[in-house]
Amino acid sequence: MSSTSIFVMIIGVSLATLLPRILPIAILSRVTFPPLLIRWLSYVAPAVLGALTALSVLAPRGIIDISIDNIFIWAFIPALFIAIKTRSLFWTLITGIISMALLYNLF
Repeated sequence: MSSTSIFVMIIGVSLATLLPRILPIAILSRVTFPPLLIRWLSYVAPAVLGALTALSVLAPRGIIDISIDNIFIWAFIPALFIAIKTRSLFWTLITGIISMALLYNLF
């Protein structure tokens, strides 16, 4: 394989990964969205984060496991309580980390 074909491959892969990211920003930056759409879009990131969290808690091994043996659920319960009580990301993370550490070492 020549150095020219490697260079062409690098440029091609760079364009294939950058264009889908840059084009929507370049095109949509000039468009004014209605307030209802902007409000709706503000819920997308929390919804995705919630879905990823639910998936990692309820299906840690790729299969839904809602049983007493799922330690991820047991670690999620105190973290959820602290999140609701304090509304602090820091204390929620600390609680989840300590819960998982205890559960891994005890069970």
